[in-house]
Amino acid sequence: MNSFTSSGNPSEYLERLMQVGQQSMKQFDEALATTMGVRGKGAAPAGQTFSPFAFALDMQREYLTQIWRFWNATAIRTFTLGTKSEIQPARGDKRFKDEAWQETPYYDLLKQSYLLAARQMHELVEGAQVDNKTKLQLRFYARQFVDAMSPSNFPATNPEVIRTAIETRSASLASGMANLIDDMRKGRITRVDESAFEVGGNLAVTPGSVVFENELIQLIQYTPQTVEVERTPLLIVPPCINKYYLLDLGKGNSFVEYAVAQGHQVFLISWRSAVPETGRLTWDDYLEKGPLQAIDVVRDIAKVEQVHALGFCVGGTIMSCAAGVLAARGENKLTSLTLLTTMLDFADTGDIGLLIDEGSVALREATIGRGGILPGKELAFTFGTLRANDLIWRYVVDSYMKGAPPDVFDLLYWDSDSVSLPGPMYCWYARNTYLENKIREPGKTTQCGLPIDLSRVEIPLYVLASREDHIVPWQSAFRSKDLIGTQPRFVLAASGHVAGVINPPARNKRSHWLNDDLNCEAKDWLGRAEERPGSWWPDWDAWMKRHSSGTAPAPTHAGNESHGVIEPAPGRYVKLKSN
Repeated sequence: MNSFTSSGNPSEYLERLMQVGQQSMKQFDEALATTMGVRGKGAAPAGQTFSPFAFALDMQREYLTQIWRFWNATAIRTFTLGTKSEIQPARGDKRFKDEAWQETPYYDLLKQSYLLAARQMHELVEGAQVDNKTKLQLRFYARQFVDAMSPSNFPATNPEVIRTAIETRSASLASGMANLIDDMRKGRITRVDESAFEVGGNLAVTPGSVVFENELIQLIQYTPQTVEVERTPLLIVPPCINKYYLLDLGKGNSFVEYAVAQGHQVFLISWRSAVPETGRLTWDDYLEKGPLQAIDVVRDIAKVEQVHALGFCVGGTIMSCAAGVLAARGENKLTSLTLLTTMLDFADTGDIGLLIDEGSVALREATIGRGGILPGKELAFTFGTLRANDLIWRYVVDSYMKGAPPDVFDLLYWDSDSVSLPGPMYCWYARNTYLENKIREPGKTTQCGLPIDLSRVEIPLYVLASREDHIVPWQSAFRSKDLIGTQPRFVLAASGHVAGVINPPARNKRSHWLNDDLNCEAKDWLGRAEERPGSWWPDWDAWMKRHSSGTAPAPTHAGNESHGVIEPAPGRYVKLKSN
């Protein structure tokens, strides 16, 4: 009679079986180490070189050990229920939140098998003996593959999809197929209910007027809400790869609204999405016809010699280069510069830099470098791959497999409202920033006909970065303080690229970090920084007013004789849809 039938306790039998299995794996490991010199994940002992064969054997041994452990744990759970799974998803992984992934042995086994394979893939990549750039690329593409292969992404292995199909008598599958066909016609995944939002209706609603336009931009002057305003006006330069209304999402959720309420004279650039007749525009055109021309219009309307400038993301890079052009020309037109989640040093660009290499840039230069358009939907898809589980696969499952209606979320609507770029402009930007990292080097680039040295921009600098930013790593933004401006102030916001910036004080959410000592590395700065609750906006407002030239009566009308009102804000350009 065996021990199982004699004890009558299946869990004790399985536990003993697991102990025997573990002992067998230990003996196998010791024998392998004796005969092949393999131990410790392929690491080479002192004086010996790395052995790919040893590494592969070690990985195989580790994988078999893990399989043995979770199979036994699953068997025990089958009989004893309630035991925690051997392998758990990472914190924040929402793919396996349904109870069936934990409580049903079949789905739990699928989940654990997948997570173990994903872990194995990660360790294989980490163990690869390649240069740092190649390893970063391996990590990115391995993650894309692993994310795509999740059992949650297939109808037959997703318990929520099966349950919803049963409950709706397959109506969810029919709705999902209709959603898929509709998106195939659009050429993109629908993530938001677009009928719920209207630019100028419930988005971009801060009162103002378009007071200038050219083929590339419209310039908006916002209506003052205070009796007195800051004498020195503020020009905001949003990213040209997105619509500007991220900074003016709606009442109570608008950076523009907040700045106006604090008494700032706010002007803002609204970029036009590229169309065939503007497909020839270059980087220099974006400087000249963007911030440089806007600065002169603002100075003329406000009757001042200087303006404050604020750039967000790519808009910050453009504004910094425009400031460099002004410095090269000897024109003192700026009072201060604020950079929000902006890179000037592209040595560490995060995952997005992995998608820009010599081959891809050369291909773009050959096809659209002398004229043409980079479609907005291509840019949107590229950014989506950086967080594929959240921005791609989640919507594939919800929309196509469960037939769910799209979300109603203003940030998602903005994120889906993409902007196309002229080919020549994009090619210059990609090569001189992500690929060759030239703009940080004095005289390495010629912009608007002049060699540019950002260190010649000698105005007060405010830098805001976001701690969890996957597009502009905060450590990269931190280095901007050494490249441009004087008297720098660096503030680190909680959350990511968008949520870290858009954080109205009235909501009292998140936090930010401050440390006046900037003569250190980023990690040391953070280690000594003080965390403060709430938004960073009041800190920026106080900083701006410390660099103010006083107040003046608020203007009673928009524009002036030279630059009259063209149309009410938000204007036409922001409403144009890209291809």
